[in-house]
Amino acid sequence: MDAHTMWQPQLEQLLSEFATQVTFTPGQIIVIGCSTSEIVGKRIGSAGGLEVAESLFKPLQTFAKKHEIHLAFQGCEHINRALTMERQTALAYGLEPVNVIPVQKAGGSMSAYAYTHFNDPVVVEHVQAHGGIDIGQTLIGMHMKHVAVPIRTTVKQIGEAIVTLATTRPKLIGGERAVYKIK
Repeated sequence: MDAHTMWQPQLEQLLSEFATQVTFTPGQIIVIGCSTSEIVGKRIGSAGGLEVAESLFKPLQTFAKKHEIHLAFQGCEHINRALTMERQTALAYGLEPVNVIPVQKAGGSMSAYAYTHFNDPVVVEHVQAHGGIDIGQTLIGMHMKHVAVPIRTTVKQIGEAIVTLATTRPKLIGGERAVYKIK
């Protein structure tokens, strides 16, 4: 089994465990940050590849369809971590598209791959996602709603990249006399 075929089962296991811990509401946005360089054991932004992105895209798409959620792929720092998504997602959330096309060296392999494989892709500057998967410490927190809640799985890495997952919950306000509805 080569490395490429190992990454897919790792991701599928991670997604399975994510789904057992989080109840997704149809229409939610999940942000995906992914350093394909980190997956292959190199420094972020130095050795990424579209073949790595390709091996991860299909399981992510399958997961999104199954749970009726939207994916937003965070680009790299060269496009200010802007997000690639389907135009219908941007329209549904009132997000303003920006004029950039992510490519491997300015956007990152995962975002570039998503842009070329979505039905009608756009790039937006910001989202407030309901959850996220960060593969390779790409710092997706800037695109998460408050309050982020970490999710722990048995899958700690995809390839050589450290993986962090999160969901979000509404803020608890009101002090000690307040009553909360916690899911």
